[in-house]
Amino acid sequence: MRLIPAIDIIDGKCVRLSKGDYDTKKIYNENPLEVAKSFEAHGIQYLHLVDLDGAKSSRIVNYKILEQIASKTSLKIDFGGGLKSDSDLKIAFESGANQITGGSIAIKQPEVFKNWIQQYGADKIILGADAMNEKVAISGWLEESKEEVIPFIQNYQKEGIQYVICTDISKDGMLEGPSFELYQKILDSDLSNRAESRLKLIASGGISTFDELPKLAELGCEGIIIGKAIYEGRITLKQLENYIINK
Repeated sequence: MRLIPAIDIIDGKCVRLSKGDYDTKKIYNENPLEVAKSFEAHGIQYLHLVDLDGAKSSRIVNYKILEQIASKTSLKIDFGGGLKSDSDLKIAFESGANQITGGSIAIKQPEVFKNWIQQYGADKIILGADAMNEKVAISGWLEESKEEVIPFIQNYQKEGIQYVICTDISKDGMLEGPSFELYQKILDSDLSNRAESRLKLIASGGISTFDELPKLAELGCEGIIIGKAIYEGRITLKQLENYIINK
């Protein structure tokens, strides 16, 4: 299971929210590159970078920070937040993103998102399936759609999607544990019966202790995004480094 620390950006600063509420913003570091370098120094290879300004304004905003981190570290970055057009996607990849995550676009403009899968390949495009009460939430979690999360994922599996990030919004930033039951349901509903195209589910939201990581690995999660637990010192970078070395 891949360990993927998160950096969320507002006004160029590293922040965390609770349940996606922008009014709960807490600034942890004014230099996202510094944070990224500390991850890299502990053997971490992946980064989940979210442009929260972009998510709110429906266009890529903080691509310069993406470019800075991509050019000054070796981290493989998945980038999301506000990617709504072909030009947004082009900017993200040219700025150094290894993968991009699309959530709202997959609901609001499915043909555009399907075209991205065809154009860039399933290894470059991640489906963002963020849920509240098992319904997909969009627009920086400011809107709840009528789409149920499991059929939503299954529909995109039919289009070739393999990577899915699922955040249970009720858990996000609350440090009360992840949504084990939801992830089990999603993995049980995997449409693929071939090992090479199995759903690569990346769990996100609510991680509070190191002990939760092996449990998510046992469920079959391909990756785990860890945010506030790192910034609040609930999980140390040394623990993550040891996990990577020993797995």
